[in-house]
Order: sequence, then C-alpha cells, then structure tokens
Amino acid sequence: MVLRFYNTLTKRKEPFQPARPGEVRMYNCGPTVYHYAHIGNFRAYLFADLLRRHLEGKGWTVRQIMNITDVGHMTMDDRADAAGEDKVEKAAAAEGRTPKEIADFYTMAFFEDVTKLGLLKAYFYPRATDHIKEMQQLIQALLASGHAYPRPGGVYFSVEKFKQYGRLSGNTIRKLQAGKRVPLRGEKYHPHDFALWIKNPRHVLQWPSPWGRGYPGWHIECSAMSLAYLGEGFDLHTGGEDNIFPHHECEIAQAEGAGKAFARVWMHTRHLLVNGEKMSKSAGNFFTLRDLEGQGWTPREVRYLLLTAHYRTRLNFTQKGLEDARAALRSLDQLVLRLREAGEGRHPHHAPVPVKKGKKPKPLDVPLLLTRARKSWERALDDDLNSAAALGALFRCARSLNRALDQGMRAADARAALQLLLDCDRILGVGLAQAAPSWLPAAEADPTVRGLIQERELYRQRKQWQDADRIRDQLKALGILLEDTPHGARWKRA
Repeated sequence: MVLRFYNTLTKRKEPFQPARPGEVRMYNCGPTVYHYAHIGNFRAYLFADLLRRHLEGKGWTVRQIMNITDVGHMTMDDRADAAGEDKVEKAAAAEGRTPKEIADFYTMAFFEDVTKLGLLKAYFYPRATDHIKEMQQLIQALLASGHAYPRPGGVYFSVEKFKQYGRLSGNTIRKLQAGKRVPLRGEKYHPHDFALWIKNPRHVLQWPSPWGRGYPGWHIECSAMSLAYLGEGFDLHTGGEDNIFPHHECEIAQAEGAGKAFARVWMHTRHLLVNGEKMSKSAGNFFTLRDLEGQGWTPREVRYLLLTAHYRTRLNFTQKGLEDARAALRSLDQLVLRLREAGEGRHPHHAPVPVKKGKKPKPLDVPLLLTRARKSWERALDDDLNSAAALGALFRCARSLNRALDQGMRAADARAALQLLLDCDRILGVGLAQAAPSWLPAAEADPTVRGLIQERELYRQRKQWQDADRIRDQLKALGILLEDTPHGARWKRA
C-alpha cells in the first residue's frame, strides 16, 4: 500500500515521498520550558516519535528537529498578537529564580520524561535563545520584502501584505475581521499583525538588534530554526491542533513572506481529554508523567495508552484506559515469553490443550497467519499512521498465536512469530524485547497449569502439605514458579 498522510494544509490524504531521496526532514514543535510537560503535550511528541519510527522502518533516514522554546512564548498564545506575559519569565518570578534557571531545570525534566517514555532522541533540540541571530536575519528579510514594518515598540508582520494568510487554519483576514473584534493596539497597522521583535524594558531576557534591544516573538523562532536546520521545502512539520492557529499559520507567513519555501506536509494531533473533559489545572485533571508515576503507573503503560487512538481523533485518558493498557502489555509480554520458550524448544507446560473427542480443531497455518498480520499492520500505519488499527491487527494475531501455542507450535514458527512481534515493537516502542516473567493469577494459566494449581490449593486447604509440595515440584519441573498470597497462589514462568 502507498504511504499516505493527511495534510492539514491541503485538507486531504496525500501519498508521501520525501523531497530528497533517502532522507526525510521533519520539524516538531517542542516544549515551552516553564513547567513540566503534561500528557497532552506528550501525545504530540509521541506521535512524532511513532511517525519517525515508521519512516525509518521504510528505510529512510529521518533528520528530526524538535525545538525548545525558552523565550517569547506569551501567556495569551491563542491570538496572533501573542499578548500577555512571557511564560518562562512569569514562572521565574513565581518560583524566585532567573528565567535561565527555570528553562534549564524544565529542559532537563523534559529530557528525563522523553527517556522514560522511550522517545527516540531527535537529531537536534535547538533552543530559541541560541538562535537570535537567525531570527534577526529572517526579520531583516521580511522588512526587505515589505511584509514587515518597524515601530517604536518593535517589528511587526503585516498580515494584509501576505495574501495567503489563513491557508492552513482557514482563519483568513476576511474571516478574522468578520469574527470577534480585536482592538487595534496603538502602533500596529492592523489588529491581527503580530510581533516579530518586541521591545519591552521590563523583559529580563533582551538582545541587541538593528531595531533596539528586545526579544523575539514566539512565531519567528520556529520559522528561523526549522529553516536553519532543515533547509527550504522540508518534508514534515508536526504539532498539536492548538498550534494550527496562530502559531503554525504565522510560521508559514514568515517563511514564505521572506521568499522561503516552507514545510510541505503539516500533521496535527487532536486534543487529549481526561475523563471526558478538557485537561486543565483548574479542573484538577492536569497530569504530568510524574503525577502518573506517583499513582503507580509506568511510563510504558502511559505510552501504550497514548497510542491506542488515531492521532486525528480525540483520546479520552482515563483510569480504565490505563488499566486496559496494563492488561494489554501483560498479555503481549506473556505471548513473547511463550514464543521465546517455544522457539527454544522448551515448552513442556504448553502441551496441546486436551479437547473433547470428535472436536479436533484445525491446526493454524502460522506462516500464513504471520504474513496476513504483517500486511494488516503495515496497511494500517501506511494509512495516515493509524496506530489504533495497527494495534487491532496485532491483537488479532496475538489471539491466534496463543491458540496455535495451545495446539503445539513448531519451533521455527514460534521464532518467526516472535520476530513479527519484535518488528512491530520497533514502531510501538513499548519494550517487548525486554519482556520478563511477571506474577499472574491462576485463572490466566493454560488449562494444564491451572489444573495443577487448583489441585495444590485443595491439598493446602486439607493441610496435606506433602502432597502440596509435590505439586509445587511438579510445576517447577515444567518451568512454573509459585507464590502463595492471602488471595491464593499466583504463578510465573521461571
């Protein structure tokens, strides 16, 4: 199947091929480092990771750039003029630190979370404060082209001079004027003109410029850094749907206004809900990875849950969802262990499940099953990176493989099946290769093992300890370890 992605710019699915043979150039809007990244942020970052993994699986080299915003991101970021306070400086004042201390601390926290969640390391993470020169050069190009104008308070982009403004978001100048009125701020020529360079003596972080000391606007940062590291006409630009307007709309205007070909394909993740509601601090449903770890959930479980919905659909993040993710991973881990043992020829406790006379099931054709599963997996991911459909294909295959193991599977088939799961995990990134035995209730054992555990439990209730120990030894010989708990015995493979 042809690889196709939904392009927010054209509003349709399109076949994807990189502009340069063998290399995909991808820019991801990264964190503003004034606080810990929340799980909604990580849905967007994890999508970029999944996208990269699939592209690399296709044989392309991916040059991935993810920015770190440490200046210029204002609190009222849903408006093109980016009013309000600088988020980093506001956090610094609240915590009694310098902006650099805040940015450094939360940048390190971000990288810790990235590692825990298993995100591949990007080619580079440019920080805005390290690229002031590139931003100023782009502003100069916009002034030269007539798309920007200087005023006493800074330099502004003229949206009326860029006729294609609104092409990405649909928020054209005409629609913006017909909607909610935005007051004209003193020195701007148009209410929706946005700042490229801001002069504010109260701002702590400032740099010299041809227009006076000041700092960059949020939007100019990503335009300048993406072009600096990826060049013109790069392949992919990703972010959350809240970035579409104004941030990404303004990025396009700045780059193309300066005569630069910009990103070809734009991909955006939908918002994440928590228990059916939009995540917010005031609602008490604002979660960071650290919050979830404190509740006993693992980054692996969080990663899995974030992959269970297609990136262009809303994901409802719930306790039940986390529980389901834990159960799904446990199921996959156990299958990996069963296949590993069967592939090594050491699976006496996976003897064929006895069936009633006259009801012999038809043996599963494992090679055919694996071929079909791989095709279904790849078809789902090639169709706009549909991780939900891909996981569905994987679990249909997993159920069939467990049945095949119950019937008795050839070692060669088990090894091929294991390889399929590990190949899928190179995209999922949930660590199936590191699957280790875990304690399970008797109900989740195969019929032979479950029967022995139940028989031993009867001996224990009758205080027939010698017989109970004999069953334990018998299970140990089959590679099964037991642990007695107040709720009954549980088991795992040795």
